Amino acid sequence: MASRVKKNDQVIVLSGRDKGKRGKVLSVFPSEKRAIVENINFVKRHTRANPQKNIKGGILEREAPVRLSALMVVCKDCQEPTKVAFKTLEGGKKARICKKCDGLLD
Repeated sequence: MASRVKKNDQVIVLSGRDKGKRGKVLSVFPSEKRAIVENINFVKRHTRANPQKNIKGGILEREAPVRLSALMVVCKDCQEPTKVAFKTLEGGKKARICKKCDGLLD
């Protein structure tokens, strides 16, 4: 099945402590039904220093994955959070479209 959320999509968070925030999708893990969104769901990680890889030790903040069900795609044309529909184009290729304005999301 084609994914409704893809890398570089603008999304809005529907639930959780970051509810209402918008961000860009950095990566998607379809098998886990999760995605990492820029500046959303920050967690603290204790990291050991590694001079060979230029990594400083200490407590670092980074984004953790968010459930796909807690995200909604924002349309590029109408700038509204929208459901995603699929439409078959002339060449037989599947495209994602906005349910509100029928604009292409791809």
